Amino acid sequence: MPRPIARVLTLLELLQSGGIRTVAELAGRLDVDERTVRRYAGHLIDLDVPVESVRGRYGGYRLEPGYRMPPLMLSDDEALAVLLGLVAGRRSGLATATGTAGETAAAKIRRVLPERLRLRLDAVLGSLAFTAPPGEADAPDSAVLLPIADAVTRHRPISVRYTAADGRRSERTLHPHGIVAHSGRWYVTAADPAAGEDRTFRLDRISGVRALPGSFEPPAGLDPAKRVLTGLATAPYRYEVTLRVQGTAEQIHARLPAGIAIVEELPSPDDAGPEAERWARVDLRVERLDWLPAVLASLDRPFVIERPDELRGLVVALAERLMDSARRSLPHE
Repeated sequence: MPRPIARVLTLLELLQSGGIRTVAELAGRLDVDERTVRRYAGHLIDLDVPVESVRGRYGGYRLEPGYRMPPLMLSDDEALAVLLGLVAGRRSGLATATGTAGETAAAKIRRVLPERLRLRLDAVLGSLAFTAPPGEADAPDSAVLLPIADAVTRHRPISVRYTAADGRRSERTLHPHGIVAHSGRWYVTAADPAAGEDRTFRLDRISGVRALPGSFEPPAGLDPAKRVLTGLATAPYRYEVTLRVQGTAEQIHARLPAGIAIVEELPSPDDAGPEAERWARVDLRVERLDWLPAVLASLDRPFVIERPDELRGLVVALAERLMDSARRSLPHE
């Protein structure tokens, strides 16, 4: 049977998970009676742990909000989840611009773990390999990310200083709708009242965030992630490509993600049978065309090129190279 001190620490761990824990729930988890739970809670209070007693039908115990609890108490699974999350965030570029914050946080967690668990987790991290290179996108400063997130939650207007891609600087008032992380970059979707339109802004180009008085009502049915992907897919580039592809949007997006292509499924002709495959219109804006023929080949679906004509020549050239390679045999030794 666990010693009382072990049960007291288990009670602390349960309270650390947040929310109000009823006395009956805690008694069941600790395998003791309710009177003993109250005694254990008193032990924690004697140790200056801010345990609050909540009265009422659904009352119980909780920790004082905002209290930082030393030492950090994590189960094996929780410690692995936190460390893997820190590593993945740093590799993908989804980290704040405080430089080594992820590394120092991971080091602090490892330092307070028991040696048995620390060695096992270090073994996992040391043997872990990634198939993609580390993200190199500029991450947002926490002084930008946190107040914008607060404004999104509270529907508060903000004033920001923004540096556009061409270096132009401006001060804007925004009604922020949501924050989106995509391909190693952070974006905020917002209404720009001065311009009278919805816009998408990169967080690493924002500085000087300041909350403004008042509030706003966000539009109904808003999807910030879809807004960002649509904005990226329709951004001005050198070539505008239009295709007709036989297949569903899901099949096409498997090779042409939503951040690259806009896919619109077309209605079937009136004389088409029930088993006839549907076609879709695909619009892309790209800076180069040379990568598209291989992607279209990988779709393995019939397609028609509407524009530009340069793409037709590139597809024909790829087909000829593939045919030439398929017919080629090894030289005689």
